Amino acid sequence: MKLVIQRVQSAAVSIAGETVGEIQAGLMILVGFTHEDTAEEVHKKIQKVIQLRIFNDEEGKMNLSLLQTGGSILVVSQFTLYAQTQKGNRPSFITAAPPEIAIPLYEQFVQGLKKELGEHKVSTGRFGADMQVSLINDGPVTLIME
Repeated sequence: MKLVIQRVQSAAVSIAGETVGEIQAGLMILVGFTHEDTAEEVHKKIQKVIQLRIFNDEEGKMNLSLLQTGGSILVVSQFTLYAQTQKGNRPSFITAAPPEIAIPLYEQFVQGLKKELGEHKVSTGRFGADMQVSLINDGPVTLIME
């Protein structure tokens, strides 16, 4: 499981010109899965994400978590996080989990975040759709979690 986590002032995802998910201040998360990922790993990542202290406190230090700031999360599935680019000029995606593995893990990730933060605090794109993502990165702060 690989996450690209961006602290954002706002973020949105649209499909065919229609906005399907958007948030204000919080985290934009691109998430990809590989063949070996498990439900236990998904649960651990959920806990890590919501407790990650990457928001500024009153002294300007990254010391607050999403739980402490009350921010939201936008989750977008991203199988290309597992692109292999070592050989040739065309990426290979053989290490990315196929939909029958990735979809249940993605749904578990989203539902777990909703359980922890509340339904209204978590927005998503649509798994497998051609999506357009826009965001205003805050900081900028971008982390990769594997």
